Amino acid sequence: MLNFPRWRAIAILAAILVAAILALPNIVSPAWQETLRAWNLRPVTLGLDLQGGSNVLLEVDRADLIDRLTRQLASDVRSTMRDAKVGYSGLTRSGDAVRVRVSKPEDADKAETELKKLLNPLDSGLFGAGGQVNLFDLARDGQQFTFTIAPKGLDAKIALAVSQSLRIVENRVNALGTSEPVIQQQGKDRIVVQLPGIQNPDQVKSVIGRTAKLTFQLVCEAQPTGQGQNPPQDCAAVPLKDEPTRDMWVQTSTRATVDGADLVDARGAFDQNNNPVVSFRFNTKGADRFAKLTRDNVGKPFAIILDDLVVSSPVINEPILGGSGQISGRFTVQETNDLAVVLRSGALPTKLTIVEERTVGPSLGSDSIRAGLIASAIGLVLVLIFMVVGYGLFGIFANIALLANLLALIALMSFFGFTLTLPGIAGIVLTMGMAVDSNVLIYERIREEWRNGRSALSAIETGFKAALGTIWDANLTTLVAALALFGVGSGPIRGFAVTLFIGIITTMFTAFALTQLIVAMWVKWKRPKEVPL
Repeated sequence: MLNFPRWRAIAILAAILVAAILALPNIVSPAWQETLRAWNLRPVTLGLDLQGGSNVLLEVDRADLIDRLTRQLASDVRSTMRDAKVGYSGLTRSGDAVRVRVSKPEDADKAETELKKLLNPLDSGLFGAGGQVNLFDLARDGQQFTFTIAPKGLDAKIALAVSQSLRIVENRVNALGTSEPVIQQQGKDRIVVQLPGIQNPDQVKSVIGRTAKLTFQLVCEAQPTGQGQNPPQDCAAVPLKDEPTRDMWVQTSTRATVDGADLVDARGAFDQNNNPVVSFRFNTKGADRFAKLTRDNVGKPFAIILDDLVVSSPVINEPILGGSGQISGRFTVQETNDLAVVLRSGALPTKLTIVEERTVGPSLGSDSIRAGLIASAIGLVLVLIFMVVGYGLFGIFANIALLANLLALIALMSFFGFTLTLPGIAGIVLTMGMAVDSNVLIYERIREEWRNGRSALSAIETGFKAALGTIWDANLTTLVAALALFGVGSGPIRGFAVTLFIGIITTMFTAFALTQLIVAMWVKWKRPKEVPL
C-alpha cells in the first residue's frame, strides 16, 4: 500500500494543482477575477445570507386554479354538447363542480360518451411513474351529469403547473439580468426565488408573479349599460384595466379567440405618437389564426386581454396578415419593457401568489461572512494544534492533508457553481473535523500495531489497510445522510448538505490518496525504525 507507482503520485499532485488553480479566483482582487472569468474560472457564489438580497416565496393559488379549470371545463362542455347536437339546460359552475342536464332522456347515453372525453388524464408521480389519473370525475344521475375535480388529479395538475412555472420564472429572472439567482421548488406547490444583491425587489416581484396570460377576443355586440348585469350566452365579463369597476363583454368561443401562447417575440417600442407600446410577433400557427380572425371581422372591435384585464379594444380596420402587431394602453416605458419580458417568457400556467418576502441587507451579509470566517479560522487553528500535539510529525502530515482538503472543497464549489451559505460554512467546519478524524483512525491503528510488536514499516502498512475500511464505511453513511438532506430539505438545509457532501468526497480523496502519498514519500526517504507517534 505504501509502494506508489509514479503515475499515481503524479496524478494526486496534479489533482492538488488543479484544485489550487480552480480556487485561485477566491483570493485575488476583483480586477483579476474578471480576467480569470475569461478562462471560465470564477469564485464561489455567495448565498443570500452572505451577500444580501431578496428572498421571495411563491405559492400556487389553488382557488384561482380551480376557478380557471371549472371555467374552461364549462366552456368545453358547452362546445362538446353543441358539436354532438345534444340539447341541454342548466349548465352551472359551483365550487369545484360543473353540472349540466341533458334535455332528452334518449340523448343521455350519447352525452355520457362525449362528456367522458373531457376527463383530462394526467401523468402522476415522478416522471409519470405513478401512472395516469383523471383531472375530473364524472357522475351521472339520470339526465344530470356532474363533473368534480379529482383530488389526485388536482395534485398532478399542481405538480405540472409548478414544473412549468419553474422554467418560466427562471426565464423571466434571467431576462432582467439578475446575477446568480436561485430558483427551486419547495414542497409540492411552492417556488422559492433568491436574488442575491437585489435590495429593491418590487420590479422583480411584479415580473415573476405576473401570470401574463394574453388573449385576443372579439367584443360582443351587446355591452353592459350598468353594473351587476349578466353577460349573454357565449360571452364573459372582463374588467377594463383603466376602469376596473367597468366590464366589457367579450366572446368566449375558440373561433373568436387567439391565444398569446403562440407569441414568439415581444419588445418594448413606441407608436407613431411616441407613446410606449409593446410590439409582438406570432409564430406561423398564431399568425394564421390572427389573420383569419381579423380577415373575418373587419370593422368590429376586439379586446386585447392581459391577466383578465382589457388593456385596449381597437377596431379591426383591415386584415392583419403579417402576424405582428402592437399592444397599447397608457403604459410607461418601464411597464412596456417588463411586459415584453413576461410575454417572451410565456404565460404562467396558473396564478402564483407571494406568501413570504425577506430582504437581507449587505451589511448583515458581510457580518455573517466575518463571523463565519472567524469561526472557521478558530476551528482550523485548534484542529491544527491538536494534531501536532497529539501525533507529532504525523500530525503535520495530517494538517497538510487537511489544508489540501479545504482547497479541493473550495475548488469544487467554485467550478460547479454551488452556492455557499451560512449553514454551508458550518458544513465546512464540520468537514475539518471529519477530515482529521480519518487521520486519527489511521494513526491510532498504526500506534496499536506498533505497540503489538510489529516493525515500523509493517505497523504503518497494516494501520492504513485496517483503518481505510472503517473510514470508507463511516464516510459512506454520512454521504447517504447528506444526500437525504439535499433531497428532502430546502434553503439553508440544502446549503449545509452541499458542503457536507463535497467535504466527504474531498475527505475520502485526502485520506485514501494524499495522506498515503505523504507517508509513503517519508518512509521511502527516512526508512524509519520507529513510528513517531
